[in-house]
Amino acid sequence: MKARRQMKIQEIIAKQVIRTQEELADRASMDVTYLSDLERGRWNPALAMIVDLANGLEVHPSELLRELKVRPDDRSPARKRSQRQ
Repeated sequence: MKARRQMKIQEIIAKQVIRTQEELADRASMDVTYLSDLERGRWNPALAMIVDLANGLEVHPSELLRELKVRPDDRSPARKRSQRQ
């Protein structure tokens, strides 16, 4: 399931004047190891990180999610929910 959710950061970088992961990480104000992990699908970024990446790439955040495919039978992992009394 992770493979379907991976962002195509490398394809977007190829269209930009950005030469290295280090340059993008600097422009997006994030650690280069975190960016590398995102590219390999090890982490799912929060919306704020997607916005930071988009700003670093000078694209709209929707460009990073354009090819995201969600099938109706995909189930989200169980999330902890706070119990309010």
